[in-house]
Amino acid sequence: MGETMTTRMHWEQLLSTRRFKIIQGEVRETRTPATQEGSLGLRTDFHIDHDRVVFSSAFRRLGRKTQVHPLARHDHTHNRLTHSVEVASVGRSLGNRVGLMLANDGQLPAPYTAYDIGSVVQVACLAHDIGNPPFGHTGEDALRDWFRAPRNAHWLQGLTPAEIRDVQTYEGNAHGLRMLASLEMYAGEGGMRLTAAALGTLIKYPWTADAPPARERDKFNIYRTELPYFERVARELGLLERGENQWCRHPLSYLMEAADDICYAILDLEDAVEIGILDFKEFETLFSGFSEHERVWGVHDVRQKCGTLRGVAIGRCVSDVAEKFMLHQRSLLHGEFPAKDLINLCDPAVQDALIQAKELASTKVYRHRTKLVTELASYPCMATILDVIVPAVHATVTRGASQLSPREHIAIGLLEGRIDDNDSLYQAYMKVLDLVGGMTDNYAANLARDLSGVGIL
Repeated sequence: MGETMTTRMHWEQLLSTRRFKIIQGEVRETRTPATQEGSLGLRTDFHIDHDRVVFSSAFRRLGRKTQVHPLARHDHTHNRLTHSVEVASVGRSLGNRVGLMLANDGQLPAPYTAYDIGSVVQVACLAHDIGNPPFGHTGEDALRDWFRAPRNAHWLQGLTPAEIRDVQTYEGNAHGLRMLASLEMYAGEGGMRLTAAALGTLIKYPWTADAPPARERDKFNIYRTELPYFERVARELGLLERGENQWCRHPLSYLMEAADDICYAILDLEDAVEIGILDFKEFETLFSGFSEHERVWGVHDVRQKCGTLRGVAIGRCVSDVAEKFMLHQRSLLHGEFPAKDLINLCDPAVQDALIQAKELASTKVYRHRTKLVTELASYPCMATILDVIVPAVHATVTRGASQLSPREHIAIGLLEGRIDDNDSLYQAYMKVLDLVGGMTDNYAANLARDLSGVGIL
C-alpha cells in the first residue's frame, strides 16, 4: 500500500516558499517577493528571509546579549550575535551537503537546488537565538522565577490556565517565533513574514506551553499569541499532528539543532581558553583524535592552534551529521526519528568528543565563580524591573489609565505606549515579556540599577 499524505511529510511541501500575513485576526497568504524582483537569480525567497533577519533590530541586539559569559569584557569571547552567525555558517554547510545528497538521490523536487536547502537551514540558524532574554538561560529562569513566586500570584488572577502557563514560562524559542511572526517588521500583521520552510526549520519544539512535552521540561516554541499563525504554517508544510496543539518537527530543524550543538560544544571551550579559565592542553586533548591534527604541529600561537583544531573538528562533525541525516531520512519524514538528536547517532569519535566537551564546559566553565556571581545577580536585576512594571500594567488593564497612582503612571511610561486600551491582561503581560526579554544585558543591568535608586546620583 502506498504512503499517504497523512503518514509522512514530503519535500515538496516542506520547502514551501509561501508567506503569511495577519489581517484583522485572519491568517492569509501574501505574495512572494522573489517573483517581483525581475531577473531570475537576484534573490531567492530564502535569501530574502536571510536579509530580513539580518536587518532586524532584534538580531542586532544579540550583539549585547550573553552567550556563556554575562557582561564579558574580553573582546574575543562570543556573544549571541557572533554565535548565531557561526551557527548559521555551520548550518549552511550541513544544508548544502544534505541538499546535494538529496539531489543525487533524486529526492530534491524541482525547482529547488542543493543550495536552497543550505539557505533554509542558514536562515533558521541565524534566528535560533533571536528570542533569548538578557543573561541567557539564567535570564529565562529569572523571568520564570518572578512570575511563579507565591508573592506574585495575585497578579495572575483572571488569566486562564493556558495563559498563566505562557506568562510563567518565558521560553527563548517561543519568543523567537513571536519575534519573527508578530513583533518585527509588520508588527501584529505577520512580523517578518518569512517563508513557511524557514519558520518550520526554526521550530525545535512544535507545541504549546500546556502540551505534554512542554510540561515535562518547560521547552516549547508556540505561545497562544502565535498559535493561529503557526497552525497555518504547519498545514502548509504538511507537518504531522501529534496531539492537540502539537506537531512533529520539520526534518531540517534537526540540522539547525546540530549546528547549534556543534558550535556551543566547541566554541564555548575556545572562549574559556581565550579568557584563561581552561588550559589549551585540555582543549587540544578533546579534539586531537580527529584527522589532520598534524596541521597544529609547528604552530606556536595558542589562538591559532585553537582555531585550527576547531576548524578540523567542525568539518568532521558536519560530514558525519549530514550522513546520519540521510541515513535516517525516512524516519524523519515519518516523524519517527529514533534518537534525541543527530549528534546521538554520530560515530563514537565525534559523539564522545562533543559529549566530553560539554562535560568539561559544565564542570570548569559554566560553574566558574565569575559566571556564577553574574548569574545570581541577574535574579534581583530582573525582579527589580518586573516589580516596577507589572503592577503598573495590571492597574492599567484592570482599573484604567485614568485611575493610576502617580508612581504607576510614571512606571507605565517605561513601556512607551505598548499597552492598548483593548488589551487583555494576558496580552499586556506578553508585552511586558517582549520589553524585558528584548533588553540587552547592559540595558537590563543599568535599568535595574537606576530603578533601585543606587544610580540616582
